[in-house]
Amino acid sequence: MAAILLVCTANICRSPMAEAIFKARLGDVFKTIASAGVHADPRGGPVDARASSALARHNYSLERKWRSRRVQPEELGQYDLVLTMEAEHVDALRAKAAPELHARILLLTDFVPELAGQDVPDPYFGPPQGFDTVIGMIERAAQRLLTESREGRLRLG
Repeated sequence: MAAILLVCTANICRSPMAEAIFKARLGDVFKTIASAGVHADPRGGPVDARASSALARHNYSLERKWRSRRVQPEELGQYDLVLTMEAEHVDALRAKAAPELHARILLLTDFVPELAGQDVPDPYFGPPQGFDTVIGMIERAAQRLLTESREGRLRLG
């Protein structure tokens, strides 16, 4: 069993939604599923209320005690896979990681062939349905990871 870290900007919308979805769908594949933000407030905070509402509409939830957090460079080696929401996040994390860890840091959409290389849009400044769009993208990536795991094509560690 492997460990996965899901990363967005502030760890209040996209990556916590990804954490909830991955825990629900891939809890048997990954022993550890966590999320963090490249620029998260170091004091931590709750998930955005709109993200929480969108998760509930899709029958997902986060733990009550969940708090946002910032990615720490030293923890990048603790995860077998680090999936980011934007190419900018990949670049920022690779700049902080040892070269041998760079291959572990990828875009979430790289697991969905028709979305490969695309950023997951940040719904924070948009309409509420943007959160549902993001959930759909995350679900597609989670399903692809699950399929690759079941077929023995997911190589981690």
